Amino acid sequence: MADELYLDSFRECRPAGEPLATLLLAHGAGAGMDSPFLQQLAEELARREIRTLRFDFPYMARARAEGKRRPPNPAPVLLEHWRAMVATWRAAEGGPLWLAGKSMGGRMASLLADELDAAGLICLGYPFHPAGKPERLRTDHLATLATPTLIVQGERDALGSREEVAGYALAPSIRVQWIATADHDLKPLKRSGLSHSQALVETAAWVAAFVGTSG
Repeated sequence: MADELYLDSFRECRPAGEPLATLLLAHGAGAGMDSPFLQQLAEELARREIRTLRFDFPYMARARAEGKRRPPNPAPVLLEHWRAMVATWRAAEGGPLWLAGKSMGGRMASLLADELDAAGLICLGYPFHPAGKPERLRTDHLATLATPTLIVQGERDALGSREEVAGYALAPSIRVQWIATADHDLKPLKRSGLSHSQALVETAAWVAAFVGTSG
């Protein structure tokens, strides 16, 4: 019963055998833990022996219950929820834990990765700045981040393109993997010859390889 109550906090996707690592995976601002993006990514990671535990932030859980969209919680609430999810996992299981998230979820995780002594960090479409406001950078903490970090970013991401990111001061712990012609959702242009689904397969392969070499 205790295990069932614990897993009620998460949506689990696990490999058939013993997992190489566990990732707590947070959603972005506009779609929750059951989005097609996160569902496919979790399944692809499970094929690569990576276990994922997804969760909803409070505003998304409320939106699901009420059946209507709600704006994201303020950053302090999102950060505290991340801390609570990590504490819940550690109380039940313990051991090395990776933090991961799409867009906003990854950004919040990046603010806590060092504090929470994460084994590593995965950011999928990092929002380096708000859309249309490249002067409002969200990169100060990325210059000193000590946690091994992989950022998978679309080359034409409106929240941090390849050209823009080339000018940012990022810590040596951070590796950026680019998806050609892709946008903030890691969706490539048709002319690239790569579908969105194929891009997520590549993303999972990069994540698994990074976890394998950094764990």
